[in-house]
Amino acid sequence: MSFAPPLSSAFNETKNRSAVLSPQSGMCSFCTAECLGTCELGLSAVLGARAVYPTNTGDNQVASEKDYPIDFSHFNINGRVFGARGAQPDGDKATVFNVGLERVYGRENPVKLAMPVILPALIKLNWQDYFGGAAMAGVSCVIGEGSPGKDAGLVMENGKITSFPMLAGILDAFRRYDRGYGQIVLQCNCEDDAQGLPEYAIAKHGLTALEFKFGQSAKGTQPVQAVSGGLEGALKKQAAGALVHPDPSDPAVQKAYADGVCPNFYTYGRLPMWDETYFVPRVRELRQMGLKNVYFKMAGYDRADLEHVLRIACMAGVDMVTFDGAGGGSGYSPCKMMNEWALPTVCMEAAIVDICKKLTAEGLVLPAITVTGGFATEDQVFKALAFGAPYVTAVGLCRASMAAAMSAKKAGELIAQGKVPAHLQKYGSTVQEIFADLPDLRALYGKQADGFSPGAIGVFSYLNRIAFGLRHFGALNRKFDVSLWNRTDLIPLTRDARDLMRGEWFNW
Repeated sequence: MSFAPPLSSAFNETKNRSAVLSPQSGMCSFCTAECLGTCELGLSAVLGARAVYPTNTGDNQVASEKDYPIDFSHFNINGRVFGARGAQPDGDKATVFNVGLERVYGRENPVKLAMPVILPALIKLNWQDYFGGAAMAGVSCVIGEGSPGKDAGLVMENGKITSFPMLAGILDAFRRYDRGYGQIVLQCNCEDDAQGLPEYAIAKHGLTALEFKFGQSAKGTQPVQAVSGGLEGALKKQAAGALVHPDPSDPAVQKAYADGVCPNFYTYGRLPMWDETYFVPRVRELRQMGLKNVYFKMAGYDRADLEHVLRIACMAGVDMVTFDGAGGGSGYSPCKMMNEWALPTVCMEAAIVDICKKLTAEGLVLPAITVTGGFATEDQVFKALAFGAPYVTAVGLCRASMAAAMSAKKAGELIAQGKVPAHLQKYGSTVQEIFADLPDLRALYGKQADGFSPGAIGVFSYLNRIAFGLRHFGALNRKFDVSLWNRTDLIPLTRDARDLMRGEWFNW
């Protein structure tokens, strides 16, 4: 059998003509000259190199379509019927409502989480409610890389950012609802770093937390984007500091353009060439400027690289490292990279736990660790926390939280128009009637919560569901605090799952 999807995808709305496929290639087994070319090969014949990327980005999310041969579904959750750890053995007190989910991380400046979740980096779609809902739920969230490029009012001088006014509104999306839990973190790739984004954000906007990005499971390389506007557009991109291929300032390229034989122009995000010799003094420098917390974002690269980034984090005093496993999700990532690269999340987490044991035995002080990549429901979150104990602090919920932000915003718009969606009509006709967890928000913020954005309420409600579900699993195992969960709370269902539990899966 093949684990790879066929040559049809929601990434680009392609489809195979035949129901009978060749499993290895993903092509129709019967390929006819009469076909209109509706599959990925047909699209590639028209779009060429651009078919490497999804064609339907924008107001959409896309993610891996590969059915990996191992994931967290290969484990069931254990359960116990005697005793109560982390609570008094009293039926009136050992309840789901008393399962503790709070976590604390941070080397020098502690950050409290109301639940063991963070919302990983993005700056697209309904980011306002994504960040606002995170603050309401009491978890940290991350602003995606390249955020200055979203601001039409961005001003740069000599390759450095001097004005990024949009950042104030981005940070305020979280800060206006901040209730003392979590924080909003600005992600920084090597281009952002070179443009002085950290210094600008700290000095002008009081930024307290920054995440350096090595990669993500959706794109282990930086994106390539076609340049519009011909030679003039390419020169403009180059003048702004972008890496443009071919070089539009090269006289030979300019002549080729004038003669009508110049290839397409593309920009390419530079790969980070960071190591400990850069980060140790860099982190010290930024902390001296007022930065309180430093994060890394890492993907499921080679095991040696996973270990190397953790060693750098230990040396630099980084507060948290987020590891993102396959399959990937993003709107701006190569289609096949989302499907076909990186360690699957559960395998990546197994490697991270082994590395953490090794570094701890050496006496190193580890950062907090978050794992992300394909999580959407509370059973998956519980399994990842139990499997990664005691090293994994939190689980990242990115696409699922944004789905909540978008769907709740849309529902709110329809409710305001008097067009309540059919599946919601049984719950009422107003936001106050339909959004069931508004009473919990009122308990935190008062009656002003009735005026909160439905999208942000949706993110809060979704995360509230995750927390409530986690409490049920904690009570099921008679472990009434998240710090008590571990691998004894999991039951391996397959040989691969058993091998992962035993630390034998990587013997290849």
